[in-house]
Amino acid sequence: MSGLELFAAALGVIAVWLTVKQNPWCWPIGLVMVVLYSWVFYEVKLYSDMLLQLIYAVLQLYGWWQWTRPGHREDARQVSRLQTTPMLTGLGLGLLASLALGAAMAHWTDAAQPWLDAALTGFSLVAQLWMAQKRLQCWTLWIVLDVIFVGLFLYKGLYLTAALYALFTLIAARGWFEWRRDPALVQA
Repeated sequence: MSGLELFAAALGVIAVWLTVKQNPWCWPIGLVMVVLYSWVFYEVKLYSDMLLQLIYAVLQLYGWWQWTRPGHREDARQVSRLQTTPMLTGLGLGLLASLALGAAMAHWTDAAQPWLDAALTGFSLVAQLWMAQKRLQCWTLWIVLDVIFVGLFLYKGLYLTAALYALFTLIAARGWFEWRRDPALVQA
């Protein structure tokens, strides 16, 4: 465990908690966290996760814009549910991204866990996009992914990060319950 990992983990808890509370400050705090974690994952050869953090940086900006829409507060995103077809499309795209990235990492890098890391990356992108769009299903996907991430990080000796993702699992469950009760919840 490094000081960098500890600081990134603390920011992660704050960012995810603010997301549950639908506070737009979750996005800039999350931006700092993902930049820091990109370096942590590079150091332990989880290259797909490193790339994921860099993509998250862009998605943090997208989420911040989606949630605040400067000058158009009334147009800001409201909590909604995905219908079956868009949900399956998103999961299908996550699977394709996982397979493509896994093949690339297995073939061209010395990645520690190329296929698992790539699968977690592909589906995390889907969950993050759904979160930026305030889709209720993001929390269910995050719960599944976070549980698997815990195992991966324990395997890699990132004990603080494993504990962080265990906490993320609990926070994601809370997010699902809170967003499900949101009065703005409408069918998408």
